[in-house]
Amino acid sequence: MLPRTTDVLVVGAGPVGLATAVTLARRGVDVTLVDRAEQPATTSRAGVVHAYTLEVLDRIGAATPLVARGVRASRFTVRDRDRPLLTVRFDALPSRFPYALLVPQSVTEAVLADLFRSHGGEIRRGHRLTGLTRDDTGATGTLADGATVRARYVVGADGMHSSVRELAGIGFSGPDAGTESFALADVRLDGPVPQDEVVLHFGTAGMLAWAPLPGGVVRVVTAVADAPEHPDVAYVQRLLDTRGPTAGTARVTEVIWGSRFRVHHRVAERFRAGPVLLAGDAAHVHSPAGGQGMNLGLRDAVALGEALADVLGGGPDRLLDRYAEQRRPVAEDVVRFAARLTRVATVPPGRRALRNALLRAVFAVPAARRRLALRLSGLSERAHPDGPPAPAEHPGHG
Repeated sequence: MLPRTTDVLVVGAGPVGLATAVTLARRGVDVTLVDRAEQPATTSRAGVVHAYTLEVLDRIGAATPLVARGVRASRFTVRDRDRPLLTVRFDALPSRFPYALLVPQSVTEAVLADLFRSHGGEIRRGHRLTGLTRDDTGATGTLADGATVRARYVVGADGMHSSVRELAGIGFSGPDAGTESFALADVRLDGPVPQDEVVLHFGTAGMLAWAPLPGGVVRVVTAVADAPEHPDVAYVQRLLDTRGPTAGTARVTEVIWGSRFRVHHRVAERFRAGPVLLAGDAAHVHSPAGGQGMNLGLRDAVALGEALADVLGGGPDRLLDRYAEQRRPVAEDVVRFAARLTRVATVPPGRRALRNALLRAVFAVPAARRRLALRLSGLSERAHPDGPPAPAEHPGHG
């Protein structure tokens, strides 16, 4: 049964909502976490946790159990089929976590859920928010079954189609999908697969990225004109044959999970409306290029949870304004960065030779490779706590 009152009502029990709830529960805040789904998702979806995100998660006790269940990638390589164009090394990052951690989103959520329960929290599932009223002292959420929850603050962590954002009247603008859709599949392969790197292949037919996940699973992502809703073995094999390495191509033996998506680039007009605050995909969505989405959301979550705990502990309300004012420019910068990476990866055939030449030339400079490593890892955000990072040095950003 739902409580009638709570300090913070968090809507959405994905990784962002869970991380927000854990941060609050660790500080002794009365938090109620609801989600419309009856059961947690079991598909992998987001598959990388970057170094700076691990540093932030370490503040709430989540990094160690997460690292224990993931695969560490020491580098990111871009290839023109077999020929190397660029290698970005993560093992020299100035961090306690000098790697990209490859781990299914379902595992990330399970780790955070266990932590939340260890602090006395309960995930209340099967509750859909249908109404939200605000006043000077808080907000009241109305659920589909007619129940109400009175809260001092409400956090919208309920994704791109956020009910909290819509009910609060916060705009969500930006360009929508491009002409290409993306196919994503988690597969098992028979053949050699790099176990410590993420590889982006540029072929004449288009781009293809693959990354190792725990348990011998490989994540494959590619931009195609008309991606199937559920890619099968034959479809993924054709992608590998036409876009992946030409030497020793692995054979697809099983598609564990597959999906398709189109790219959206949107940022909420504001991250705060009185007692209502946004985090994660409820506040910003963008291309998956560079694996930035969930990472940005997790860093939102811990920052917001800490600010809420400080305010509820007697701190000034302006700490919440500061959260909104700082996180929105960071989100806008990451959206631009991901959009540029997508444009670089999906240039038309007639411009691909020039793209490849520019990549080789620009990233022959060690400083450029290091800067890209800092951007991908999120560590450039750590270096600029009061604003967005400086623009990345890479082609295609005009």
